[in-house]
Amino acid sequence: MTLKAKSALVTGSTSGIGLAIARALAQAGTNVMLNGFGDSAAIEKLRAGIEKEFGIKARFNGADMTKPAEIAALVKAREKEVGALDILVNNAGIQHVANIEDFPIEKWDAVIAINLSSSFHTIRAALPGMKARKWGRVVNIVSAHGLVARAQK
Repeated sequence: MTLKAKSALVTGSTSGIGLAIARALAQAGTNVMLNGFGDSAAIEKLRAGIEKEFGIKARFNGADMTKPAEIAALVKAREKEVGALDILVNNAGIQHVANIEDFPIEKWDAVIAINLSSSFHTIRAALPGMKARKWGRVVNIVSAHGLVARAQK
């Protein structure tokens, strides 16, 4: 199957695994929407570089993945700017390392919001369009710590 003329949203794609996934999709001819944290000038350089290198549409949206309203707006903006959302890659993730008794509650809430709840919210926003078009793919990336426990994580 070709991914040319398909369109993707990759959360957490301004660095690391998410960026590698976005680049691989772009190389396959897929238009991409990047999302993540970082310096705005560096992100713009990254976005423009992907667009030029692969000859696809590449856009960026800095939606905060802890906020359901921003996530819904991200999916809508993605569809408006890049086209129908065919491929959703939930890759955004953060971590904080501390003993449980020292683990700040606000850090716990942020980890759960980004690593777990944001996937629910992006899928919820993207699925109606995928169903209407009778085509779509959702890929959820998880940490190895979902399978193997480690102290302080």
